[in-house]
Amino acid sequence: MAGKTINLKIKVWRQAGPESKGEFETYDAKNISVDASFLEMLDVVNNQLERHDKEPVAFDHDCREGICGMCGAVVNGVAHGPQTATTLCQLHMRKFKDGDTITIEPWRAKGFPIVKDLVVDRSAFDRIIQAGGFVSVRTGQAPDAHAIPVPKKAADEAMDAAACIGCGACVAACPNASASLFTAAKITQLAKLPQGHPERKTRVIAMVQQMDKEGFGSCSKHYECEAACPKEIKVSNITNMNREYMKAMLSPDV
Repeated sequence: MAGKTINLKIKVWRQAGPESKGEFETYDAKNISVDASFLEMLDVVNNQLERHDKEPVAFDHDCREGICGMCGAVVNGVAHGPQTATTLCQLHMRKFKDGDTITIEPWRAKGFPIVKDLVVDRSAFDRIIQAGGFVSVRTGQAPDAHAIPVPKKAADEAMDAAACIGCGACVAACPNASASLFTAAKITQLAKLPQGHPERKTRVIAMVQQMDKEGFGSCSKHYECEAACPKEIKVSNITNMNREYMKAMLSPDV
């Protein structure tokens, strides 16, 4: 027995390149399975466009399992769409109704310049990570779990922060286009563990300064970033980053 299907209209942002003028274009998305993911729906639309010799919609994707952080778009005004704690590739069409019109646009931020259509350049995140440098602890075989004592609370907080996949939804959702939640998560995951302590002060200064250099806005605690994050990274990480930054800047040995 065939599964249930719906018919939709999608208004999608089309922009040929970074310097081109963009605009919304409307397409029919017909006979879309409610069990299809959002990206699979875009695949169907692109197949329809190609059959009519039209340029397919460009969008980022990779694993399609909510792990890589590649996918991302603003769906009806919400980063990653209407389902909480979900990446765009994990959003299924059963969240929509037959006859709905869906508006799809890219992340909007100075730090994320548009490449084409829904694709944005998120290499600013890479540069923030690179600014933090490396940890100087010895690497090699994995040590025994009990070799370095770590309080459970600190380990849990570090693990929660490390869940960040760098998708950029926090930036897209923030009215200031702030990258504070992303940067704070990357700082916290190392600051909470003893392995990250040797470069703790220089790391936070370098990463915060790089974040500002990339043109992201400042955090004004709207909490939109936490609401949009598919991995539910907490705003408390930003508080921790601010604390780490102030302590580092006041330290006489930095």
